[in-house]
Amino acid sequence: MADTAAIESILHEIEKSEGIEDAILVSRNGTYIAGSVPDGVHVETFAAMFAILLGAAENSTSELKEVLDNVVINLEASKMVIVHGGPKALLVLRMPKPADSQGIKRAMEKYLARIEENL
Repeated sequence: MADTAAIESILHEIEKSEGIEDAILVSRNGTYIAGSVPDGVHVETFAAMFAILLGAAENSTSELKEVLDNVVINLEASKMVIVHGGPKALLVLRMPKPADSQGIKRAMEKYLARIEENL
């Protein structure tokens, strides 16, 4: 059973130390696990769509015989980055548009092992 309190603590740590606006953990099947979602967002739909996006991207890249690293969604004022959070989950990060998504991805490595331990 997931330790939601520990996961929430890790996600808040990510938001504070890495300049992330929102950090959300979603199961591979699209269920919200923990984290901050933007105001006015329907949490269940929001979480499910990221799992669908990642699944579609994985299917597309498998045709190219390459491994998917992450998915970046560029918005007008911000960007969303979806990274693997281990075999059970994915980590969704909302950050300022100019943020370096590859640098952020590397910075997440130190948190992902801790998240996996608590799933």
